[in-house]
Amino acid sequence: VVDEIIVVDTGSADSTKEIALEFADKVLDFPWVDDFSKARNFSFAQATMDYIFWMDADDILLPADQRKLKALKETIAPSVDAVMMKYDTAFDASGNVTFSYYRERLVKRTRAFVWKEAVHEYLEVSGNITCSDVHITHNKIKTAAPGRNIAIYEKLLDSGENLSTRGIYYYARELKDCGRMEDAACFFNRFLDSGKGWFEDNIAACRELAVCYAAAGRRDAQLQALTRSFIYDTPRAETCCALGYAWKEAGDLKRASFWFKLAATLEKPTQSWGFIQEDCWGYIPCIELAVCYDKMGMSDLAEQYNRRAGEFKPDDPAVKFNQDYFRSLKEKTEERKS
Repeated sequence: VVDEIIVVDTGSADSTKEIALEFADKVLDFPWVDDFSKARNFSFAQATMDYIFWMDADDILLPADQRKLKALKETIAPSVDAVMMKYDTAFDASGNVTFSYYRERLVKRTRAFVWKEAVHEYLEVSGNITCSDVHITHNKIKTAAPGRNIAIYEKLLDSGENLSTRGIYYYARELKDCGRMEDAACFFNRFLDSGKGWFEDNIAACRELAVCYAAAGRRDAQLQALTRSFIYDTPRAETCCALGYAWKEAGDLKRASFWFKLAATLEKPTQSWGFIQEDCWGYIPCIELAVCYDKMGMSDLAEQYNRRAGEFKPDDPAVKFNQDYFRSLKEKTEERKS
């Protein structure tokens, strides 16, 4: 698929380098200094081909995507500076993608683009940027060391360094994932109040902030955080589903069904570079509307939405359970009539 393979090892203590040498043109050492960008910039400096394509150690190219990448190599215009590719990072039990987003994956070497941020790093690209239908599949085998990213951020803060606007957002996410909800809420608000965040990060931050408030039992603040996201763009299905769940949990099925129904009518952005929770753009609102309408006594409408959910996931256990349930309702109705 590629013409040159470069592996940079940041301190493995097993046979990683020996195995890599069987496949790679270069296997190089880079001492780990708590900075992902420095390691990535070192790796990019070793490249010699026209374009640089990067992957993490737990990323894979499925056969179909290998073929697409080969075709891209043959057809890419020399004027292209960077190519965005979908990053599929979470999957359901059937292997369907549930979480994805675009990343800058293929870049022109002579542009000398630079990686930035010590953790949750990104490649700052500019110029002629295009999107590709090549997908990178995240095949995580084990999780990172607990608290690794938090430790990097707090080392930076302890040294007196100010986090970038983006760094504040990702630090808040790390705090939330570690269960430090109050601290996370503080940093999410700090990020949003700065007015300097990328609009996609702003939208996601509102949803993350709502999770923090929900954990603290602050229902009004949770709802306000979710609706705050509407400032940045038209409603996203992820946010509408979150509002639906909030009202469903409160027992207000009428309001819950309103938000789930809105989510079911939205069209998924085709070129959004933000985080996409795939199931929110079809399956989740439909399966939840099946539940809400059934509890509201509208079984025919509930069954319709369950069929729609089945169009997204035909073999889903919840869809099949509901099919049996609605079938039994009809049988009982027929028995009463007879």
